[in-house]
Amino acid sequence: MCKSMIKIAIQKKGRLHDESLQLLKDVGINISNGKDQLKVKADNFPLEILYLRNSDIPKYLADGVVDIAIIGKNLVVEQGSENLKIIENLGFSKCHLSLAVPKKYGQVDLNFFAGKKIATSYPNTLKSFLKQHQIKAGVHLISGSVEIAPNIGLADAICDIVSTGSTLFKNGLIETIKILDSEAVLVQTPFLNTEKKQILNQLLFRIRAVLKAKKYKYIMLNTPNSQIDAIVDILPVLESPTIIPLKKPNWSSIHSVIKKDQFWEVLERLKQAGAQDIIITPIEKMLI
Repeated sequence: MCKSMIKIAIQKKGRLHDESLQLLKDVGINISNGKDQLKVKADNFPLEILYLRNSDIPKYLADGVVDIAIIGKNLVVEQGSENLKIIENLGFSKCHLSLAVPKKYGQVDLNFFAGKKIATSYPNTLKSFLKQHQIKAGVHLISGSVEIAPNIGLADAICDIVSTGSTLFKNGLIETIKILDSEAVLVQTPFLNTEKKQILNQLLFRIRAVLKAKKYKYIMLNTPNSQIDAIVDILPVLESPTIIPLKKPNWSSIHSVIKKDQFWEVLERLKQAGAQDIIITPIEKMLI
């Protein structure tokens, strides 16, 4: 293992913090966290983790203080420099940035916001969106609790991150227009040397194996040999299924993988084609 080490920044606390640590665990990286530690080294990989305030991370990346980071795509769009590169979409912490208004207005179109005052913690993204659609509106920057702004007369509407929509509901607001879809992304600084790029490639190899596995399930089933061709035609396999003869005469076991979002539809067709004893299991890692 090389002597060099890469530094990764993750959010100090919250949902993104927890899911980022889970991803590192899933790729086999052991982290012994002490209470209130802001910096810790992995036990079995050349990786140092820095726990930082979310809004500070793009600056640390741009300056080369950290090499990579797990942050929301919305933050990259809002604060990211052109030199910051998203190298992998991670598929968790999904949310979106939307415009929302008090319920009394009901569902409104984009023209409603012309001449209105909009409170937001994402002024750059909002201004860019309004400019793109030729809407002139006032943008009022608020660092937190944006959803209270219409209730206290500070703004007519808000632009904020929406996950479940429960916060909007509690504050008498309804979501109207989506501006940006977001999820956790892996971002790198432009200042990586050759040795650190090699370590990053090792980490990416592991991450992509885990992310790929989350999209598929492993399927095993038994079938009469006479139905093998019909069943193989149904299975949306990556290459070709594994067929194993069984002790029972003229029967075989077929092993393959199916996409997670397709397996209920596929199961019905397999049963109709004569498949029996069907077992579906998760896949931990997937290398193709």
